Amino acid sequence: MPADVVVDALFGAGLDRPVEGAARAMIEAMNVQSCVYAIDLPSGINGTSAAVMGLAVKAKETVTFFRRKIGHALLPGRLHCGTVRVADIGIPATVLDHLRPRAWTNAPEQWRESFPLPRVDGHKYSRGHAVIVSGGLASTGAARLAARGALRAGAGLVTIATPREALAVNAAASLAVMVRPVDGAPELSEFLNDRRRNVVVLGPGGGVGRPMRELVLTALAGERAVVLDADALTSFADEPKTLFAVTRSRATATVMTPHEGEFSRLFSALSLEVRSKLEKARNAAQETGAVVLLKGPDTVVAAPDGRATIAENAPPWLATAGSGDVLAGIMAGCLAQGMPAFEAASAAVWLHGEAGNAAGPGLIAEDLPEAMPAIFRQLVAQLASRR
Repeated sequence: MPADVVVDALFGAGLDRPVEGAARAMIEAMNVQSCVYAIDLPSGINGTSAAVMGLAVKAKETVTFFRRKIGHALLPGRLHCGTVRVADIGIPATVLDHLRPRAWTNAPEQWRESFPLPRVDGHKYSRGHAVIVSGGLASTGAARLAARGALRAGAGLVTIATPREALAVNAAASLAVMVRPVDGAPELSEFLNDRRRNVVVLGPGGGVGRPMRELVLTALAGERAVVLDADALTSFADEPKTLFAVTRSRATATVMTPHEGEFSRLFSALSLEVRSKLEKARNAAQETGAVVLLKGPDTVVAAPDGRATIAENAPPWLATAGSGDVLAGIMAGCLAQGMPAFEAASAAVWLHGEAGNAAGPGLIAEDLPEAMPAIFRQLVAQLASRR
């Protein structure tokens, strides 16, 4: 029987077992109604993991209290909540001093204090030098996308380190981005001896196998920040302990940027042990000593100390070839300017999402760096007014 309004208060956020029997039948009945309002969290959603416990209410709106929960932010829980409203029920904000939350929605408030604003007396060398390691002749596009992202994110200089076979292709397609011939790990080591080259990105279009493993270990041996993406991660799927031993020993920033498939290959044990995306990213960060950015529509950035951000601003049209390469480059641009790894990764994810929203439906990866100046104008004005 249709109803004007249905209020769902069947289960709370602590549900940790599958919904069965009469409760399941009630949820099925609610889900054929057009106007369901959920109290705290739609029934059937686990508040900690955002998992659907067999079946869950699909609400038009959800009213929660004091602060939102993880289940409101992560998928699939977020998809069941509709519009989320937070009601004030008299709990003072000072309670947070005792609770000490370690997870936040990814927004400028979480990283604005360390976000680099250009100085009047600054110059390109003071804004860092990002190095993007290119793949071979047939796979140079990913490195160029990353390089463009790094430049747009504010790195003072960006160089593509390219195999000689791809030198002409990379050089012909680059203007402000520099191109230098670098073949193999020994030449990369020599190239990175210049300490001004303070961040390196490996993986986009780089190929999977022993040569990539050698490049990664060479980059990690120095003191520069390192971003490991795509093929740089998959190349260690059969020997992850080799990679983790090195990343744990580093004092300098390391960021890993897997999507779910790459994560499951590299962290197979962790993927089986837990269901929560937040918990998986945190466990991986603790295991590796690196900041782990687990990509998706609800990208989680986790630090080894347990801090985490969850992205909510990523539009669906970001799911296109090369989008992740641009994200790796944006991150390199933030790191090149001296942002700490956790803050740099969180800022990069937010900027990437905002660029996707600005470019809109039909975007391709090349559009993302070009959308960033408008995003930066708004962000810089906002941050400058608060400092």
